[in-house]
Amino acid sequence: MFPLIILLFGDIMNLKSNVFTLHTVDGISYLTYDRLSAIPFIRHAFSTKLGDGTRTIHPMDMSFDHDDREAVTENYQRFCKAAGFDYRSLVASSQDHHTFVRVVTSAEKGIGIYREKDIMSVDGLVTIEPGVTLCTYYADCTPLFFVDTKTHAIGLAHAGWRGTVGRIAQKVIDTMRDSFGTEPSDLICAVGPNISVCCYEVDSTCAEQFYSLGLNSDQFVFPKDDGKFMVDLLECNRQILVSCGVKPENITISDVCTKHNSDLLWSHRATAGDRGTMCAMLRINAE
Repeated sequence: MFPLIILLFGDIMNLKSNVFTLHTVDGISYLTYDRLSAIPFIRHAFSTKLGDGTRTIHPMDMSFDHDDREAVTENYQRFCKAAGFDYRSLVASSQDHHTFVRVVTSAEKGIGIYREKDIMSVDGLVTIEPGVTLCTYYADCTPLFFVDTKTHAIGLAHAGWRGTVGRIAQKVIDTMRDSFGTEPSDLICAVGPNISVCCYEVDSTCAEQFYSLGLNSDQFVFPKDDGKFMVDLLECNRQILVSCGVKPENITISDVCTKHNSDLLWSHRATAGDRGTMCAMLRINAE
């Protein structure tokens, strides 16, 4: 039997979580990882669907693909003000469930936000430059945060099931090592929030991709009596990180399921695809 990992909020504004804090500033609500918030040289945030006065079709939609550009831009500006980011510093991914990781600098500021995308397949972003804010998108898939406590490099990646089995976590670490000299043992990582094992059902073809990873798949793939499988993307990504040399004690795992908490977070499965998109942001603070 697969484990149940369900966190029900009840009163949203009194979030019960062992790893997250829910903030509300100027009517905009967002999550932060307590472990990442304790690192003095970074700022991070994960958006929610809660934001007073939004003009987008889907509340606090952060995707230009689904909604009016002017209204989404307003969401970004309001979110950045609330969460403490400079709107002009954003660099966005261009996700298509692959594993390309891009190194970005101040020269890329605005790409995917107020400048046109110049690469059409970017599911991971890394930088070592202060003041550059990485931005990636989610509505059930798994965000991966990477912070190098020695070099102060950072990374942010989008891991759907394809990205997970494609080991995008490993590719981010490899890129950080090659570009910045990152050692995996110096990394602090956070995984999620995403759709958790309680809600993530897949067919046998998909499950076989997870079995083929050569990890302890009995801890993240759980057969059902009807021939389907429940998959724990959090645990799978955790094992990939550990296999790359990240210390287990340096990995924080989400205790929030996006589908079970669709009153707070956008979930593709909970809405049958009629949904907005959340974003994760991560920045090295300027000196």
